Amino acid sequence: MKLLGKKILIGVTGSIAAYKTAELVRLFVKEGAEIQVVMTRSAHDFVTPLTLATLSKNPVLTDFSDPDTGTWNNHVDLGLWADAYIIAPLSANSLGKLASGYCENLLSAVYLSSRCPVFLAPAMDLDMFAHPLVQENLDRLARAGNIIIGPESGELASGLKGEGRMSAPDEICNYICKILQSASELQGKNILVTAGPTREQIDPVRFISNNSSGKMGVAIAVEMAVRGAIVTLVAGPGVKLPLNRSVTCVPVVSAEDMYKACMQYFSDSDVTIMAAAVADYRPVETSDSKIKKTGLVSALSLEPTKDILAELGTLKASHQILVGFALETDNELENAKGKLHRKNLDMIILNSMKDTGAGFEKDTNKITIIEKNNVITPFELKSKKEVASDIADKIISCIRLQ
Repeated sequence: MKLLGKKILIGVTGSIAAYKTAELVRLFVKEGAEIQVVMTRSAHDFVTPLTLATLSKNPVLTDFSDPDTGTWNNHVDLGLWADAYIIAPLSANSLGKLASGYCENLLSAVYLSSRCPVFLAPAMDLDMFAHPLVQENLDRLARAGNIIIGPESGELASGLKGEGRMSAPDEICNYICKILQSASELQGKNILVTAGPTREQIDPVRFISNNSSGKMGVAIAVEMAVRGAIVTLVAGPGVKLPLNRSVTCVPVVSAEDMYKACMQYFSDSDVTIMAAAVADYRPVETSDSKIKKTGLVSALSLEPTKDILAELGTLKASHQILVGFALETDNELENAKGKLHRKNLDMIILNSMKDTGAGFEKDTNKITIIEKNNVITPFELKSKKEVASDIADKIISCIRLQ
């Protein structure tokens, strides 16, 4: 029983996929969890409160108060009570309201009061899910630290086939079991993550940089926070920072800025994950004024920036885990292994610019994890959220071996 003693809130909104929630409740109860179900009024049209009350062994809550008994359903107490809050299914209507902080019913009031990890399982037709406003709302909720599960592609209630189908109850249950179990192992651990590019100024309007979006580093920071860690994210310019209250964001611009931030936080970190694409070189001289077109020189003198990862490798204590990234175009495995040993890393995450769907600015990535004991684990192309989960699993395995 993986969830013995855990308290789980399940929210149900108005979607035909609500019939799957009955099975989800049953699976959580089977794993030993104590379940409390909160429904919107429209959800009653798709699954009866009696069904969910019978399976959960607790009365189902919909309103702030019961006029017949005078009982007050305290949303603050419910939010504090739970170890996890899963809203499944989450309709497009409720998704938009949550993303806006709109509080019109008990389910949304509990959401705003929750301090536990919140999992959202969207369910809607494919065109609704693909709509830019729905995607924007999902992105906003993800940056606020909510964990989006699915949706899957498949046959939909409309008869169409495509993305929008709520994830299977067993997949949701297994994922939450994994997150809650690993949370106990990462509780209190200090994790330092770097993300995004750096900018090395030539003059006030021009700079040397790269195409890194920071999406991979941000996904890792959020995943580690969800699993109970205390996370510090050092992020370069242009990175879309998470709104998660469990992630402390430290914005930087240049490689020197990132170096200073890493030096400040590294000694207190249990795990450091260097996902940033730090510039290797910077201009020897920087102009205080914009260089006019007529004043541009044919050659730009550059000097190397500090090798942050290598320096952290020399400072690493025996209890610390140091993880690097290697984005390669040629001799990928050989180059990544060399970097791993040369910089005293515990593991390195290799990805290749040759892999379709991987690399800068993508929402997906394809990685190979190489550990210092030469264990090599390749993964298929996945979303960066799923990649972050794979990386977190590997890091937890390293912690267990310490």
